[in-house]
Amino acid sequence: MINGSGYKNALISGANNISSHRARINALNIFPVPDGDTGTNMSMTICAAVEALENECAKSISECAAIAASAMLKGARGNSGVILSLLFKGIASGLDGCEEMDGNAFVSAFHVGVEMAYKAVMNPTEGTILTVARMALDAGRAAAEIDNDPIIVLGAVCSAAHDALDKTPEMLPVLKRAGVVDAGGMGLCMILDGMLSLLRDGVMVEAVEEEEGISQTSSATLEDVFFIDAAAEFDGDIQYTYCTEFIIGKAGELSKDSEELRTYLEGIGDCVVVAEDTDIIKVHVHTENPGKALEEAVTFGELLTVKIENMKEQHRKAAEKYEKEKAAAEEARKKLEELKPVEPEQEVGFVAVAAGEGLEDVFRELGCNHIVNGGQSMNPSTDDIYRAVMATPAKTVFVLPNNKNIILSAEQVIPLVTDREVIIIPSKTIPQGIAAMLSYAEDSTPDLNREYMTASLSNVSTGQVTYAARNSEYGLMRIKEGDIIALNNGKLTIKEKDPVKAVVKLAKEMISRDTSYVSLIYGEGITDEQASAAVDGIRAKTGIDADISIIDGGQPVYYFILSVE
Repeated sequence: MINGSGYKNALISGANNISSHRARINALNIFPVPDGDTGTNMSMTICAAVEALENECAKSISECAAIAASAMLKGARGNSGVILSLLFKGIASGLDGCEEMDGNAFVSAFHVGVEMAYKAVMNPTEGTILTVARMALDAGRAAAEIDNDPIIVLGAVCSAAHDALDKTPEMLPVLKRAGVVDAGGMGLCMILDGMLSLLRDGVMVEAVEEEEGISQTSSATLEDVFFIDAAAEFDGDIQYTYCTEFIIGKAGELSKDSEELRTYLEGIGDCVVVAEDTDIIKVHVHTENPGKALEEAVTFGELLTVKIENMKEQHRKAAEKYEKEKAAAEEARKKLEELKPVEPEQEVGFVAVAAGEGLEDVFRELGCNHIVNGGQSMNPSTDDIYRAVMATPAKTVFVLPNNKNIILSAEQVIPLVTDREVIIIPSKTIPQGIAAMLSYAEDSTPDLNREYMTASLSNVSTGQVTYAARNSEYGLMRIKEGDIIALNNGKLTIKEKDPVKAVVKLAKEMISRDTSYVSLIYGEGITDEQASAAVDGIRAKTGIDADISIIDGGQPVYYFILSVE
């Protein structure tokens, strides 16, 4: 039998295990857009439970499970985090009133959790965390019929979860093409493994910081990916300044062995990678003398491409960006903590999710009471949105998530609020959120406004220009980390080297004769001059007569957000 103390320690072990594998899970994300990565979201979600249980001395498993589930629900981030929280909410519901848990009790409780998770997703897709949980449940149920020992049952659940995870590429073609398994499913496996380690073996998994930048587990060849995350071979102590990469077209009569080049480069640097193909040699080296590396290279053939980057400068800029983002996140957290619940005295209020000072101003001017800081790469928790809702003095509060990965978290606020109505408008982008606010009619009822605002979402098309967060393949395009990419209503259609050129091409795709209104929102790293150049380019390439409004949104992640109506 498993008591409250055992369940608490098992959750801690599970949380430590997924935290230690966070980067590996994040690396399974196959779409190159920067996002709220699965491993991070799931880790933060379950760690909310650990924090809540830290000073609790709950005697029964029912009490412990309830505390954990409540904390996870409030701390849930992203779709994967919400699904995880619902699994554990169901477990808590199934264990209500239990002092201890045997195998049958665990299976019954897990069954409730799987049902809750499936119901929360409008169109469940097989080959995801839901599939892994369901197939694990089936194995647990079969094991419990033979032996009621909860440890044996959990062992069967873990084993089946891994088997199901291995099958996810066969269920989702997009996973199979990328040669990876489902990230959410792996996250669940890591949590279950950590719990089993504590309960069966008595070993508490320790949280270990995993090296970021672990490559995807795929059958990538030399032609597919060139030294994925080669830079991950060095840490913060940068011994050599220049990361030097080049491709040599081998001379036809060359008799020299590429190993000679490797030996030479190891004498002037480190992190040497030399990969030879039929007619080319690809090279990566960290050195203080890139010129010497190139001089030696030309003795093996003709240089086809060369890329030299100052790693110390990159490291400095990355550190500055990290500190800036950390400070901004801390400031946003303090603002949320300062929000206090107020009485719902007004009829209607609004809460929007957005990042960037300019975008926050836009939503405030449109009538939003509170802005929750967040977006594509920083999904706010359910509790973040809940705090903003409770601080809005209105009987009906409309919530605009403005990101598809935040909608599910926002929906979890509804059952938490009892003294006012919460209406989630499923806006997936910033332009959709703005369109929804503009369609609000003061003289209509909340139900009618729900209809008006939701209908407005389909009237606006969204274009986004950002950078590739990882190496990937999309359709016929091979994407390298750092490439400028453009998305037309979520579909990656353009790869470029310059964000202005990318947004002009994107506008040409999106703007038609029927277009009546265009808005260009520019973000961090884009100057006023670049924004003006983008507008000029859009006019020249599309011949549009409609007004183009320019907004300095200040948003991170997206260089440009294009709204077309």
